[in-house]
Amino acid sequence: MNGKQILVAGVGNIFLGDDAFGVEVIRELLHHDLPSQVRVVDFGIRSYDLAYAFMDDYTTVILVDATQRGQPPGTLYLIEPDLSQLQQDEGELVNAHSLNPVRVLQMVKAMGGEPKPLFLVACEPAVLESEDGALGLSEIVKSAVPEATHMIEALIGRLLAEAAPCTNSA
Repeated sequence: MNGKQILVAGVGNIFLGDDAFGVEVIRELLHHDLPSQVRVVDFGIRSYDLAYAFMDDYTTVILVDATQRGQPPGTLYLIEPDLSQLQQDEGELVNAHSLNPVRVLQMVKAMGGEPKPLFLVACEPAVLESEDGALGLSEIVKSAVPEATHMIEALIGRLLAEAAPCTNSA
């Protein structure tokens, strides 16, 4: 297969504690030897850049972010959102200080694009703001980064294997 088929997109605000989970996972993945069909990008809080990347010629997007789902901090999730339920919202689509993945997907639709198949690799945060202004992940979320990179590598392997043409030996 030629070209970049899978986009691994890390999002998050490095000034908001564990919200930087996606950014840190991407930083780690950049040190791994990934297949040539995979592009790994830290989007931080750049909503428009992520929306335009969604409109590029990728077959699948793996989004990496922190998300609150009520489980213990450090819990990892692999979520395949139902994009057919994506509705246009009348509210603000983009905020310059944060990146809301649902808003980005709504922006893609508003610009005439169709969201690609999407997987979300996410971590339950412990701290989203620090009163003392300290940067960086909490220890429990930091300890989840290596497992998240392995989860993403396994998902990439599975996606590429599914996309590989079948060859029958006679």
